[in-house]
Amino acid sequence: MSFTQRSPRESNQMVFGIRAVIEAIRAGKEIESVYIQRGLGGGLLNELKDVLHEFNIVAQQVPIEKLNRLTPKNHQGVVAYISPIIYQKVEDIIPQIFEKGEVPLILVLDGITDVRNMGAIARTAECAGVHAIVIPAKGSAQINPDAIKTSAGALYKIPVCRHDNFMQTVRFLQESGLQLVCCTEKTKENIYTPDYTGPTAIVMGSEEDGIRNEIIRIADHLAKIPMFGEIESLNVSVSTGVIIYEALRQRQ
Repeated sequence: MSFTQRSPRESNQMVFGIRAVIEAIRAGKEIESVYIQRGLGGGLLNELKDVLHEFNIVAQQVPIEKLNRLTPKNHQGVVAYISPIIYQKVEDIIPQIFEKGEVPLILVLDGITDVRNMGAIARTAECAGVHAIVIPAKGSAQINPDAIKTSAGALYKIPVCRHDNFMQTVRFLQESGLQLVCCTEKTKENIYTPDYTGPTAIVMGSEEDGIRNEIIRIADHLAKIPMFGEIESLNVSVSTGVIIYEALRQRQ
């Protein structure tokens, strides 16, 4: 459910050329990613770097071959993508949830890099009434047309909050009265033990690395999904659905 007015939907639009990228950023476009040719220099590029710093946007240094694969046109060593969604701030959303008399249920995704997993998770979260998804600015899947399609459009409906200081954001959730429930195998407690009827943030980690230790250390609950077969893990989008619907079952 959305708590703030959104701008009209944008496609995953490519912008190329140094000046064009500068103007897109200054115009307030939601930038998904910026690629800069490795070893590129010049005064105009320095202006771009100043703008990137001003708007707290991280660019990736890549070989020219990658840029040439992205577009055959004269990119001048710089290509950017505009996000198809408008990112929100969880600091704005949490007070609105309480003001509406609802009990927050937030999904925190730590290191989910596969766009299809991101889309599938968003679809489940939106169907279950999760209030918002929180992701880090670095090390997270791009919200691109593949993610949108896999989500069946849910990424247009559920607020996605992308934050640079991810740990600070997680601590904010806790300080706002939300319990942190980390879905991890590093515990004997299962997902049916915590009480999800109060304000809750469910934390999911990547299949490769799991949830970062800094979050594990401050979690209110560590909970795992019981496994009885020979395969020891579920796909992260399936795992997310299992724990979200346990929270929903308790809230019913």
